[in-house]
Amino acid sequence: MPSPLPALIVVDVQRVFDEWEAAGKRRNNPDAVAQIAALLKAFRASGAPIFHIRHEGTKPNSSFLPSRSGYAVKDEAREQDGEPVIVKRVNSAFIGTDLETRLRASGITVLVICGATTNHCVETTTRMAGNLGFDTRLVRDATWTFDRIGPDGDAHSAEEIHAMTLSNLNGEFARIVTTDEVVASFAAK
Repeated sequence: MPSPLPALIVVDVQRVFDEWEAAGKRRNNPDAVAQIAALLKAFRASGAPIFHIRHEGTKPNSSFLPSRSGYAVKDEAREQDGEPVIVKRVNSAFIGTDLETRLRASGITVLVICGATTNHCVETTTRMAGNLGFDTRLVRDATWTFDRIGPDGDAHSAEEIHAMTLSNLNGEFARIVTTDEVVASFAAK
């Protein structure tokens, strides 16, 4: 029987991104972590399932190695007792993990995805969720990314990358929503 409640998938809200920002990398959406905290509060208050995804690097110089300070989860997004933490080693939360098995075993059909970064692990997880048949929502104000230089040498702002990623995912892989819309959906039940 399908679960009447959606599951929140919190992707890689780890301290490494603060370290990147402190080192001079520029990001968009500075309120994203506060929005993630609001989502966590709403899901917890409703008793809806929450899955925390954590990235673990595999290369010796990775900022995501468990031995590095950046691996730790930001306090605002830390899991509570009973909330599973799923460790991934690639950019999709579905590859090499039991996330899909856990979701299906619980009858979960609707996923709400947030976290970091919009155009990497969030995008890959969202695409796979859609391809696996989940009714997927990506929370536009609860994810962020960084400025990047493209292969042509052109600079692309975090805002442009974020907007293009949302545009690519919208309608085909997920419905793009806001934190307020998700929180209001719980209040309406």
